[in-house]
This record gives sequence, structure tokens and C-alpha cells, in this order.
Amino acid sequence: MAEGTIEIKAEPFAFPAKPGALALIVIDMQRDFAEPGGFGASLGNDVGRITRIVPDVKRLIQGFRDAGLPVIHTMECHKPDLSDLPPAKRNRGNPTLRIGDVGPMGRVLISGEPGTAIISELSPIDGEVVIEKPGKGAFYATELGEVLKAKGINQLVFAGVTTEVCVQTTMREANDRGYECLLAEEATESYFPEFKAAAIAMIRAQGAIVGWTAHVDDILEGIAPKGTTNA
Repeated sequence: MAEGTIEIKAEPFAFPAKPGALALIVIDMQRDFAEPGGFGASLGNDVGRITRIVPDVKRLIQGFRDAGLPVIHTMECHKPDLSDLPPAKRNRGNPTLRIGDVGPMGRVLISGEPGTAIISELSPIDGEVVIEKPGKGAFYATELGEVLKAKGINQLVFAGVTTEVCVQTTMREANDRGYECLLAEEATESYFPEFKAAAIAMIRAQGAIVGWTAHVDDILEGIAPKGTTNA
């Protein structure tokens, strides 16, 4: 193991974490996806599947904060004039409530609207970067690459929703850009359990072809400052 590297128990094999190059990305933990009355619920989804991961996401965020490691949040949203929303995206989903329409939490997935906000339990703190992304992947049409380069980050731990869409898409984008990616299994979720299971299997298949997966407790143990323990 290289000097300064910490092995985190993971699948398909240990993740060689370099604390000085490691950041947490929390994908799209937004009210519209996690709360009753939001866009996710309007599509007929059980948002309770999303809210149940909040405690583990919160523990993971706090662990990174305590270790002095960067936490980056993303929000899927569009400009109020919809100039960054392709018709092909707007025309899918619920035909009675589309992106940009007025819903119970304001205009659906529009920057600055109440439903677009990150849920209160996981709110960013001062100094944490928030990326507004118009696509599923967090690198598309955003400043994420520049932010990571400026911070010297080349390893990413992922949490958030949904596992098979925005989380996996961003991991694949990151993998192609040379980042080493680790998915926190209990801190990600899908509206469909079989989709989450399939995404996890695809990510770590063939020797971590897209990335690694690990349990939250093992990640927290790996990044904890020396002399501390995880309760």
C-alpha cells in the first residue's frame, strides 16, 4: 500500500483511499425527489424509499466534515426560461406534470424553487460547493470538473439518488475522466430495489470496471481522524 493511502473495506476489493485527494459527492437529495407532493411522487413512486437513507447520508456527510474532507452537493434543475431543457427530456415522465410546470412545491426542477432545494436534514453548510446540473450526470454543462481540479481531488465517494440514474451516470462520467469512484451502498437508493441491486452489480463488476462499493460504516472508519471512533 502506498504511503499515505488508507484501505477502505470494499467490493470487489479494498479501495485505496488517499485522504488528501478524496471528496464526497451527494447527488440530488432534493425535496422534489424525496418528499410527498414532489415530482418523484407525482410519477407514482414511493418516496419513503428515498427518505429512509437520510440518516446514513447524514452520517456520511458529518464524517467527511469531521475529517476535514470536501463535501459537494448536486441538484438537478434548470433555468427558469428552460433554455437548458431539451424537449426530449421535458416530454418524458408524467404527462400531467412536467419539468417547468407549477407543482405543489413550485415549478418542477427549476433553479430557486422550493422543491428543487436539498432536504433540510442534509442542507449544505457554508463553504460547501453546490452544483446545479441540467443533466443526469453532474459533469455535463457544470463546473464540477474545474472545482475538483482546483481542490486536487481525484477520488470520489458517492451518495444520493437515484442509484441507477443520476448516481450511476455521474460515476461513469467520473470514471471516464480518470477519477477513482466509491459508492456508499446504504447512502444511495432507487424507487425500485431491483434497479439499485443491478446498478451496484454493474458498477463493481469485472474488477471495479466503473468503481467500488462499500458500507457506510467502513467508509467512516477509513476516513476517521486518528484517535477517534464511529459511534
